[in-house]
Amino acid sequence: MTEPQSNAAATRRHLRLLAATLVTGLTMLALDLAWIGKVGRSFYAMLGPLQRAEPYLPAAAAFYMMYLTAVMAYAVCSAATPRAAALRGGALGFVCYATYELTNWAVIEGWPGALVPVDIAWGVLLTGISAAVGRRVLG
Repeated sequence: MTEPQSNAAATRRHLRLLAATLVTGLTMLALDLAWIGKVGRSFYAMLGPLQRAEPYLPAAAAFYMMYLTAVMAYAVCSAATPRAAALRGGALGFVCYATYELTNWAVIEGWPGALVPVDIAWGVLLTGISAAVGRRVLG
């Protein structure tokens, strides 16, 4: 392979990776906004006075950037197929969301136990679906 062909192939790989990252992030964001804004709203009302009237956007942005990086590294780029990415993403979602929920339940007085399994299940679905979509784009 000549150097220009090698550079062209590397450029195509980088563009696919960029596209997969953008699509994975947009999928996560769209699904999470739909969940938080519509479906899960009643569940999060259980937080009562702990819940902010409006999300603190710098913290949300930091979470999404870190989580997207983990999803890309562990699930999208490390899987051979969209199905494998979904399984890896679901496992990552389980660990991350269970860590968050169980820690809060353990240390925050009045953390609603009913929220724990629902939010963990959401993390599994959100991350698995997003990873599968990202892997499909990555090719």
